[in-house]
Formats: sequence, C-alpha cells, structure tokens
Amino acid sequence: MSLRLFGLARSTISVASRHRTATGIRFSSTTPSPEENSDPVAVDQSAGSKRKSTRSEFADSAQSNQLQEELNKLEIVPFGQRSNLTELEEQDNEMKRQLKLFKTAVKMKSPKPISPSLRWYKWPIYPYLHKGKPVKELTVPRKKHSGRNHHGLITVRHQGGGAKRRIRLIDFFRLDGGVHEVVRIEYDPNRSSHIALVKNEETSALSYILACVGLRAGDKVESFRDGIPQRIIDKMGGENDPGILATHIAKKGNCMPLSMIPLGSIIHNIGVSKIGPGKLCRAAGTYGRLHEKLPEKKKAVIRLQSGEYRYVALDACATLGMVSNPDHQHRSFGKAGRSRHFGIRPRVRGVAMNKVDHPLGGGRGKSKGNKVPQSPWGTPSKSGYKTRRGKNINHNKIRDRPRGKNK
Repeated sequence: MSLRLFGLARSTISVASRHRTATGIRFSSTTPSPEENSDPVAVDQSAGSKRKSTRSEFADSAQSNQLQEELNKLEIVPFGQRSNLTELEEQDNEMKRQLKLFKTAVKMKSPKPISPSLRWYKWPIYPYLHKGKPVKELTVPRKKHSGRNHHGLITVRHQGGGAKRRIRLIDFFRLDGGVHEVVRIEYDPNRSSHIALVKNEETSALSYILACVGLRAGDKVESFRDGIPQRIIDKMGGENDPGILATHIAKKGNCMPLSMIPLGSIIHNIGVSKIGPGKLCRAAGTYGRLHEKLPEKKKAVIRLQSGEYRYVALDACATLGMVSNPDHQHRSFGKAGRSRHFGIRPRVRGVAMNKVDHPLGGGRGKSKGNKVPQSPWGTPSKSGYKTRRGKNINHNKIRDRPRGKNK
C-alpha cells in the first residue's frame, strides 16, 4: 500500500510538471528521489521467487510525511516574460494562474452528505466576521419590488421573496479625513464583499467602508482626499519626496487621489471624477492597476481585471488593495431553497415552454428547431450580438476587453 501511494505521488509530480511546463509554468521542488534518500529494507526470505522479483523497496511513514510537506511547498516559477506583455500584465496573469492552481485560499464549509442538498452545499468560512447585528443607525430598511416598476409590470424577471434585509450605508466617498480604526469586519447580505466598521479617532464617528483583503479589527486606515496632513510632512522632515511619502501612506485600506498612488499599485473602489464616489472594482475579489499617469491630460490610465484599459480623472480617488472575499465565486447553494432565501426565483428554459410563450418553445421533444438562441422577445442572446449603439459609446475606453475564443 505504501509503495502504491509513493509511486502515485511521484507520478503526480511528474505529470503536473509536464503539464505546467507546456502552459508556461514549471514547478520547483527539492523533493529527494527514493534512490537517494531511502533506507535499506529487509527482504522477506520466506517469500517465493515470484514474490521476490516483484517486490521492491517502499517509503516509510516519515518519508510519506516529508513528501506531503514538499507537495504543500511547491513554488510556481514563471518563465521569461513575453515581449508583447508588460510587467504589470505578467503579474496579473501570474495571480490568475495561482488562483486556478490552488482554487481557494480559505476553508470551505462542507457538511456530511446525508442529503442531496448537503452534498453539494459549499460555503467559505471566515472566522473573523462579526456574528452580531449591524449598527442600526448606519442601516435603512429595504423595500422589495419583486422586479416590478411603478406600473406594476415585471421589468426584471426571476425576482421575488427572500429574507428581510436592511441596506448598509457604505461610505464610497471617504471625505472624512483623519485616522480611522477598524472596529470589526461584517457580512453584508446586499453585496458580495465584506464591509468594515471604522471609527474616527478624533470624533468617534462610525461609518462603513468596503473591506479589502487582509484588513482586520484593530488596523488603522486613513483618507488623504483633502491632502497630506501636517504630521506626515513633519515625519519626512519637511521634504516632499515621493518615495518616502509612499512608505507612509501607501497602505491597504487607505484612500487617496490617483496622483499620489505609486504606479503598478493594486486599487479598488476607483472613482471616475474628482468629487464623485468610487464606482469601479467594488465586487468581491475585484481590483484594478494604475497603469499610467498623464498630467498633461489630467487623466490616469487604469487596467481592469477584464483586460480593459480606460481613462479616469487624475485627481479621482481610489483605495489601495483588493476587495475582500475573493472566494465568493466558489460557494454553492446546494439546493433551490437557498436561492429563494436570496430572493431569486426559478428560471424556466425557453425550450421547455409552449410555442406561445417563447420562440424556442413548442414542438415534439426538447429540440429548439435549429433556431438562434434568443430572448422571449426575439433579441439574440449569443453570437456576440451587441446592444450598444452610437450615442452610448464610452469615450473613456482606450482598449476593450478581449472577446471571443482567443481572449
């Protein structure tokens, strides 16, 4: 049994090495071979000649534990940079490769599968989340509309029901300066990311902000939207050195104009104008990179996760770091009832409807009749059909995100 396990582990390393080498990644490991670091094992003399010829040395439990530790310490070493990609794009691609290899960075709640709903139920576990209620003064009731407009007609399908919620008032402006201490990290049912309750050390005012990855209770965050405070200038000896300034202010959770953020930094909650709130990269696990600064145009170039490059105002503000809860995509409800708790109603396929209800409905069997996939009102839903027309063109977009099979 030990021989089979050791041979399987060796074959796993070799197959993984060949596969990652073909895709531009190789594994570097210091796992010794069994010939170099194996102890002599006594051969059973009572065994027959046929058994002696097929029997070989195997690793003991200590070697198996050492092999498992080495497998856990596998390092991903990228090959030389491609000439048509910048250094920032290589860093983003490397981060995506690591996420695909390791799948998830947190433990997933997976109960004993005594029922089909528990078998497929998976949920990320965050022990640092606050288990109590939110601050009521920072919440407002949420009135449900179930996808209806002011005429009572359904404008958004598959919505209705669900548990009661209160909307958390998130500070996307970060206008309040000064040092803020993180009181706790909370779950927000209205968004995919977590939120942080912060307290102003001078006024003791409480507010909610988006929590970034690594932000915990007791950390200090600050907003430099109104400029650099005098205490930081005194620490620098009265000199305005960008490198020294970055060491004091470039910390996760700090909000500042893009003109003060170092190039290549990971940012989120990115504003578009000088006085506006953060509008880009607010979902769980999202981030952007500050690609270039253009003082003559008073604009900055940022790269989004989709590969899109776009202009934003150079004096617009952004927050350093990546949005929290990056493992939100790995969760699984396990049953339809949990979707109903979130206010999501069932989606009926077009081919399962009658001919009067959908262009793909009707007929004998479940065939769609060689028709193009489309909505109930005849609008094509695939094949790259574009719905944006002339006057709605975004002029701040420099390069669109990659589309199609070769993206």
